[in-house]
Amino acid sequence: MSLPLAGVKVLDLSRLLPGPYATLVLADLGATVDKVEEPGTGDYTRHMPPMKDETSALFLGLNRNKRSIALDLKSAGGVATLKALVRHYDVLVESFRPGVMDRLGCGYPALAKENPKLIMCSISGYGQTGPDRLKAGHDLNYMARSGALAYGGVEGGAPALPGVQVADIGGGSLFALVGILAALHERHQTGQGRFVDVSMTDGSLAFLHMHLASRLVMGGEGAPLARGREALNGGYACYGLYRTKDDRYLAVGALEPKFFQGVCAAIGRPELLEGAYDTGEGGRRTRRELEAVFAARSLAEWITVFSPLDLCVEPVREGDEVLDDPQLQARGVFAKVGDVVWLRTPLRFGDVAIRPPPALGENTAEILRECGLG
Repeated sequence: MSLPLAGVKVLDLSRLLPGPYATLVLADLGATVDKVEEPGTGDYTRHMPPMKDETSALFLGLNRNKRSIALDLKSAGGVATLKALVRHYDVLVESFRPGVMDRLGCGYPALAKENPKLIMCSISGYGQTGPDRLKAGHDLNYMARSGALAYGGVEGGAPALPGVQVADIGGGSLFALVGILAALHERHQTGQGRFVDVSMTDGSLAFLHMHLASRLVMGGEGAPLARGREALNGGYACYGLYRTKDDRYLAVGALEPKFFQGVCAAIGRPELLEGAYDTGEGGRRTRRELEAVFAARSLAEWITVFSPLDLCVEPVREGDEVLDDPQLQARGVFAKVGDVVWLRTPLRFGDVAIRPPPALGENTAEILRECGLG
């Protein structure tokens, strides 16, 4: 069965994480993704530890099912080749700082002259417009600027450092995918391409949407968002993390009364239901009581208690434990090919053959030949 993006061709000029993860998803959906890399160096992640043989495991995990073409975009010949290539592609993804592509002579107006149907997606930290558009930054900076970082953590304490790249993947990769797929649909109607501007800071702000949009609607009747004091960031005792006797954790997400009532019954403390939704001292008192209860048994003991019950309580998986999760295994997210296990992307419309990531410039001649270039 054909995959949904079979026949779509993507030129990927991006590096590091946000762009390459977006194009990995496109590849898993059936698109042909050709990675444009600088000769001699390539994507920076090729050289980041840990190393698998002579190539970074980070690069390998992000760039399977792609081909590589080496082009020097600082040379007139490299720019001319890129312009010739885009005539044969549907989508171009890049993640340079705003203005770099224009200075190279490869901005959207120039490339659209070569291919009016081209969809060009630019992923940057702060977007293509605004006073800070040229500032350097990384995931943590974009989370900080958006306000999303400050929303997590303990009341009265420091913001919680995210363990994963929320701005890169959530704010960058996923919104790039939404924009690209929307533009492909539009092009089907109009025959015209489009420029897609993705700001990872704007995308990070989206994770606050429910809370900040509510705050804005309330206006003067409401109050600014506060760390550790609101329903889903630490204010409700029925929604949080609890340490067990063996220094492991349970994730209690028993938000609805029927679930938390069941939790209270399971731990033998039905009276704690009363403080579940109190964000004041009553709620803090209930949380302290729950902390003492959960700290009295090991994680394994609590799993025995809650596994038969449908109460929104789950163990916090650590390290390689996630690899043995029966639900994830049943979903087929881990694909073993030879002696390597590859992590699939979440959307699957059929079987996708896993191809190893390319060596730098491995497919240059093949790609040029397909496009009728020498």
